[in-house]
Amino acid sequence: MPELRKDPIVGRWVIIATERARRPGNIIDPSEIVREQTQLACPFCEHQEKAVAPEIFAFRGNPQPNGPGWQVRVVPSQNPFLQYENYCQRRGHGLYDVMNAYGTHETVIETPQHIENMADLDLGQIELVVKSYALRCRELSRNPELKFIMAFKNYSRAIPLHFAHTRSQIVATPINPMRAKDKLKGARHYYQYHERCIYCDLIVQELDAKKRIVLETDHFVVITPFASRFPFETWIIPKKHACDFHKGIEGYEGDLARALKSILQKVKIGLRDPEYNFVIHSAPIRKDNGRQWLTIEDDYHWHMEVMPVLTRVAGFEKGTGFYICVIPPEQTAEYLREVKV
Repeated sequence: MPELRKDPIVGRWVIIATERARRPGNIIDPSEIVREQTQLACPFCEHQEKAVAPEIFAFRGNPQPNGPGWQVRVVPSQNPFLQYENYCQRRGHGLYDVMNAYGTHETVIETPQHIENMADLDLGQIELVVKSYALRCRELSRNPELKFIMAFKNYSRAIPLHFAHTRSQIVATPINPMRAKDKLKGARHYYQYHERCIYCDLIVQELDAKKRIVLETDHFVVITPFASRFPFETWIIPKKHACDFHKGIEGYEGDLARALKSILQKVKIGLRDPEYNFVIHSAPIRKDNGRQWLTIEDDYHWHMEVMPVLTRVAGFEKGTGFYICVIPPEQTAEYLREVKV
């Protein structure tokens, strides 16, 4: 029977409806994705450095910037939807608020080799990518005009082969998005009643129940959330409490790389290499000790969400905010645990 479940953090309800998986066309088959074949050179590979904008940051053996000999490069996005050059100005337009598209949009080129999926990078390479995220977030947090930073990845198999070079993105905005606000408000509300971090309590409960644990490392727990929005959605949560990713990850980059590589390999092998997204949720930038940030160091807990793209979001989900998950998270956790990597 279908079941409604409530997310304890943001208060959002989801529907677990296993019979929906039987509907024709509801599950996306990765093998049916058509790839465009081209003979063009990949602009993100080593020796193609001039094909993209000059690098902002890089891990490299060769000290000469914008040339070969690098391991990870961070460059401005080729198609930015926010630009640092814009002036951060907010203004009214009748009852509407308008702001210039100020912010930053960076591309993290994860390897000099032409590899499509981050799951196929070696552990040391993923660790360098994680360090790049943290260093860029730390640097961007110094900008007084910015409020929110997110590192994320979109892995797609539908893009042309010459462009299918594993990379991720970092975006910084002058406002806090609603999704981030929902998580912040939920964590603060729980802390006001219990004087404990809800994510820390969640870790304790999930480790005790063991039903939704996918894997565990020295410093991280990987779970399928109780109120999963998508089948095989997983969260990577640090055991040590910290609200800021770029501060909380220091010293644990290698262990996060190990957890991330493990779950990405399980998704690739067990689900036949589907498209996926992942995001890193971190506390917003704090410029003062305003009332809204009084307890954020104690109530918020940075984490990652990994979301394979296996189903389509349709009219009901868009109209109501109810997500429909076609496989219970207890079953997806059991399946992923058994996938050998």
